[in-house]
Amino acid sequence: MTTVDAGYFRLLLDYNSWANSVILSRAGEASRADYLATVDGLSFGGLHATLAHILTSEIIWLSRWTGEPQPEWAGAVRQPGAIAATVVPTLEELAGLWRDADDRLREFALAMTDETAAAVIEYRDLAGNPHRQPLSELIAHVVNHGTQYRAEAAVRLTQLGLSPGDLDMAPFLRRSNSA
Repeated sequence: MTTVDAGYFRLLLDYNSWANSVILSRAGEASRADYLATVDGLSFGGLHATLAHILTSEIIWLSRWTGEPQPEWAGAVRQPGAIAATVVPTLEELAGLWRDADDRLREFALAMTDETAAAVIEYRDLAGNPHRQPLSELIAHVVNHGTQYRAEAAVRLTQLGLSPGDLDMAPFLRRSNSA
């Protein structure tokens, strides 16, 4: 039997939080028009909608892991940009929701044990289909999902002259190890 190390998955979630904060910080430097603009090449149409997608996905996954009810607006994630326009219309509101979500995710991660990280989670996807997967796999998914959409956001920020710099895990680890 393979042992799951909860500390490793806490590290992944810490990295995810750090990378999100770098992107949010740089997004805060964009003009409101650039931040809200719809542009070609982003899966969700623009910087704001892309960031809102990352955030809402993390909130939905955390609710699945904890068994808490999903927010009422969770279904809007299936419609690109819908969540951004209806629930979090500004960067300030998005950043506030993200701080709250990060706090809840951090609490969850700190309470996680090797056994809970290995535990199988039963959940339904947004289409209502049932699934069963170990929490460790789902955490890896959330971090990978965030990486994909942060990369899209980083491209847009770079186009705006606001590159977030190197968001790889190695710089995060070097930063963490030098602290």
